[in-house]
Amino acid sequence: MSDPPLQVMATLSALQLIDKLRARHGALMFHQSGGCCDGSSPMCFPQGEFIVGDNDVCLGEIGDAPFYISGPQFEYWKHTQLIIDVVEGRGGMFSLENGEGVRFLVRSRLFSDDEFAALAAAGRV
Repeated sequence: MSDPPLQVMATLSALQLIDKLRARHGALMFHQSGGCCDGSSPMCFPQGEFIVGDNDVCLGEIGDAPFYISGPQFEYWKHTQLIIDVVEGRGGMFSLENGEGVRFLVRSRLFSDDEFAALAAAGRV
């Protein structure tokens, strides 16, 4: 069986924005909640400023920043690879890119049956 695929990855534009934010704020972290205030936008915080819950799942890292997702969102999206991108617009109220004229956005693609089986065999779903 092949290695499991990445569960989260970032586009070049997202990685460049992460580098810019890290230069300004230090180590970063992401959380994807699907919550009410900022919808389901990925939120970028200084590392440690967002308290990760017991049910949150770490999907991996993007730009050396851990990326967490809430347990209920993970159950909904576990069949997809999250691709973090950047688009023009206003960032989430509490997310570090707010005021940059751009915001992080989640794109996704379904895992193939083989990819999902590799994730299951690795205990990642």
